[in-house]
Amino acid sequence: MRFLKALLVAVTLAGIPAGFASAAPVPLRDFFKNPAEVSHSLSPDGQWIAYRAPYERRLNIFVRPVKGGEAKRITSETARDIAGFAWKGNDRLIYAKDFGGDENFHIVSVDRNGEGLKDLTPFEKVRAGIVDDLKDHPTDMLISHNKRDAKVFDVYRVNIATGDSKMVAENPGNIVGWLTDHDGKVRVATTTDGVNTSLLYREAEDQPFKTVLTTNFRENVNPEFFTFDNKKLYAISNRGRDKAAVVIFDPATAKEEVIYERQDVDVSSVSYSRKRKVLTASRYVTWKSDYHFFDKEVEALFRDVQAKLPGYEVAIASWNKNEDVFIVGGVNDKTRGKRYLYDTKTKAMTQIADVSPWLVESQLADMKPIQYKSRDGLTIHGYLTLPKGVAAKNLPVVVNPHGGPWYRDNWGFNPEVQFLANRGYAVFQMNFRGSTGYGRKFWEASFKQWGKTMQDDVTDGVQWLIKEGIADPKRIAIYGGSYGGYTTLAGITFTPDLYAAAVDYVGVSNLFTFLNTIPPYWKPYLDMFHEMVGHPEKDKALLTSASPALHADKIKTPLFIAQGAKDPRVNKDESDQMVAAMKKRGVEVEYLVKDNEGHGFRNEENRFEFYEAMEKFLKKHVGT
Repeated sequence: MRFLKALLVAVTLAGIPAGFASAAPVPLRDFFKNPAEVSHSLSPDGQWIAYRAPYERRLNIFVRPVKGGEAKRITSETARDIAGFAWKGNDRLIYAKDFGGDENFHIVSVDRNGEGLKDLTPFEKVRAGIVDDLKDHPTDMLISHNKRDAKVFDVYRVNIATGDSKMVAENPGNIVGWLTDHDGKVRVATTTDGVNTSLLYREAEDQPFKTVLTTNFRENVNPEFFTFDNKKLYAISNRGRDKAAVVIFDPATAKEEVIYERQDVDVSSVSYSRKRKVLTASRYVTWKSDYHFFDKEVEALFRDVQAKLPGYEVAIASWNKNEDVFIVGGVNDKTRGKRYLYDTKTKAMTQIADVSPWLVESQLADMKPIQYKSRDGLTIHGYLTLPKGVAAKNLPVVVNPHGGPWYRDNWGFNPEVQFLANRGYAVFQMNFRGSTGYGRKFWEASFKQWGKTMQDDVTDGVQWLIKEGIADPKRIAIYGGSYGGYTTLAGITFTPDLYAAAVDYVGVSNLFTFLNTIPPYWKPYLDMFHEMVGHPEKDKALLTSASPALHADKIKTPLFIAQGAKDPRVNKDESDQMVAAMKKRGVEVEYLVKDNEGHGFRNEENRFEFYEAMEKFLKKHVGT
């Protein structure tokens, strides 16, 4: 009911009265500069807080005592932000770093005092990840990487202090995922032949894997973790149903027991208490994130924090081994929020950080849910963010389709959205067909529909904005990244009269070259890509008709393209050939390339340059 009420409120946005004072301009760099502090994490003993904060314009790891005292910077990365980190015991931390955006992440360990730095995967052109941090082992963890074969990932037991490594699971060539039990034993694997996915299981590490279930990729049984007796699996599954549910999967029989499901949306995750060995909660998203609680203790904690932070979504970010001290946060559509220490014994909540204190909530805009019908009858959900204090009538609009495309937009703080709204644009985001979370049928409706019905969903949303009187039809721009960049190019190619300006950020332009340049570790999924996007030979006509670079003669909309030179997902050639096609016609296109970036700009100075250029470009062609 809350969801329905919210939608009813949303579709009356055009009736918002004028007369409110519009928001003062916020400096562009305030939206896009690195946070003051972020990613706060408690050590297992609860005595230390680690977090990322800027040093030399890059996010590095700092550690400070919970009881107060000076923070110590323990890393000194100056080329790229540290992508993420985790505690390994109370005295050491693990972090990931890549090089120029190539996504070949190395796993690095460092002492809490900043000494003993050790690259655990010091290999060129190799991508590494953590399989299990082995919380109960003082020095070892399980790491996967593709050094032996660029297409597949093996599992190694690595000593984080010495870097000594021993393979514990060799990939035969088709395994795309590994899972350990609660004792850190590798006992589950998932395989793919490109179209069919199999779940492999073994009783012990000295036994061979056996296939217990094979499904077409349209049906997903994603194991999350073992039951607490290490005999069955908790999984997220849409097997035999439209919406993904939380199930207990029995590897002996391949049967499922559904323990939580919804009829409206997928359930996306399930969590548990390591200390008490109970399920705690499952997350799902309607227009906002919400939770189903299995555990009264965690629900009580959540409700208490929620009461202390009215108007915010509660995020439980970290906790100590004893699970009596937590780091919690409150976020919404207008702020990255603050972070607090929460003591379950006293229920005291103490602020430890403000992520971006220079952004003032009262100056920023509300993100409201909307819905509309596609031309073939699908209900499309999305979000509309209006400039603060401005009537929802005849506004310049930036249409902002998400990337993926098998992803979805969510309600929450988005610096791009807030920046554009602050500059006077209405920002329109839509979860077109194929967006995740709405069930299998809605997802499958996107197969082989790039530039077709997926694009129609975007176009139909724009027409809805025009019909409602919200959009000025002469001042509509489109901007997106990755698949959103493809949608941007497709929009100005296949509906050339709809948009007054376009910004393509690391977007696909030619479906043939895109499919031929995917990273080697995506090769096992290539047949699936062919079913979902199209086959270069069998679907040649389809892919030709849907590739903007092959129809650049239709484009008359001013275009700005931004690209990272080291992008492993959308090769730089995708942008190069689009620019070349435009220039061949004598049409100038603005082109920004960064040699030290990949799939999106991560370095602060590059973000500033991109958004400053985009601001000027939009103002010139759409204007506020």
